[in-house]
Amino acid sequence: MTEESQSGGADAFISHLIELRSRLVKAVLGILGVFTVLFLVWPGQAALYDALAQPMIASLPAGAKMIATGVTSPFLIPMKVTLLVAFIVSLPWVLYQIWAFVAPGLYAHEKRLIAPLVISSSGLFIGGVAFCYIFVFGKVFKFINEFAPKSITVAPDIENYFDFVMSMCLAFGVTFEVPVVVVVLVRMGLVSIEKLKEIRRYVIVGAFAVAAVVTPPDVMSMLFLAVPLCLLYEIGLLTAPLFVKMTQAPKEAN
Repeated sequence: MTEESQSGGADAFISHLIELRSRLVKAVLGILGVFTVLFLVWPGQAALYDALAQPMIASLPAGAKMIATGVTSPFLIPMKVTLLVAFIVSLPWVLYQIWAFVAPGLYAHEKRLIAPLVISSSGLFIGGVAFCYIFVFGKVFKFINEFAPKSITVAPDIENYFDFVMSMCLAFGVTFEVPVVVVVLVRMGLVSIEKLKEIRRYVIVGAFAVAAVVTPPDVMSMLFLAVPLCLLYEIGLLTAPLFVKMTQAPKEAN
């Protein structure tokens, strides 16, 4: 290898690092911008935490509230909730920055796949979080509190509650990306549609296994995650051929 080729390779690597840093900075600035708006303008960090705690408060006895055992918890936990909401809201912007970094190395027909994937990935992640908040939390918290012995007073700590909610929302958001994973695997030629259909029974078993690990130890929570996983897998099998056809190269189309 000549010195010129080595120098060219080093320059290209450095330029990629500079571009990556630029995209990361823009993504972080987007999240911080949304965080600032939520913190200063609407609805404020306290109101956001009240909304996040509503499923738990609704399942507690009348007049019961959550507690804060840490000195700084009443301030830090609402701030963390605001940051989490800011990340979810700005997720399309973050994924766009990833697309903008990868796009120059793709062919024209491959770029047609990126925009739908960015939109669908954002929508599926946000949909998973919304599904967890709207349908899962209310049922799970009510079941747990009704199952608790009458001799104890249920008073959840806000820090433990936030950790639980964040892990559950992350689990549902990530697992709702199953159709995107199926589409990418098929489009890259790593797995065929026929093979994915053959292993459907194993996928169903794996969905219940994953749901049993990432959800609380009750049947209701496991079903709330496992059933959507199976349905989303089937949606991925239906949509993957459409994406493959839409992103075919001219030679492949002919």
